[in-house]
Amino acid sequence: MDLLPLGSIVVLRDGYKKLIIIGRKILVGRGEELSDYLGCLYPEGYLGEEYCYVFNNSDIDQIIFRGFEDLEEKAFIKAINDIE
Repeated sequence: MDLLPLGSIVVLRDGYKKLIIIGRKILVGRGEELSDYLGCLYPEGYLGEEYCYVFNNSDIDQIIFRGFEDLEEKAFIKAINDIE
């Protein structure tokens, strides 16, 4: 599964609260682990880093809304896929 665009809204497995994706390919900790996404609560938005969550495609149970995609987004995804 390709990365979802910024602004996508998802529910994680065993979760009930929606998250909005605000970042992708996030280094966690001391840069030792790479996660697919950084999300914050929806509809609240960013309330501070203690309310931000890192997760991967495999953690997503439901895609509620898919964010905006254009040529620039598609080029970004292609560049990431070429690196991996």
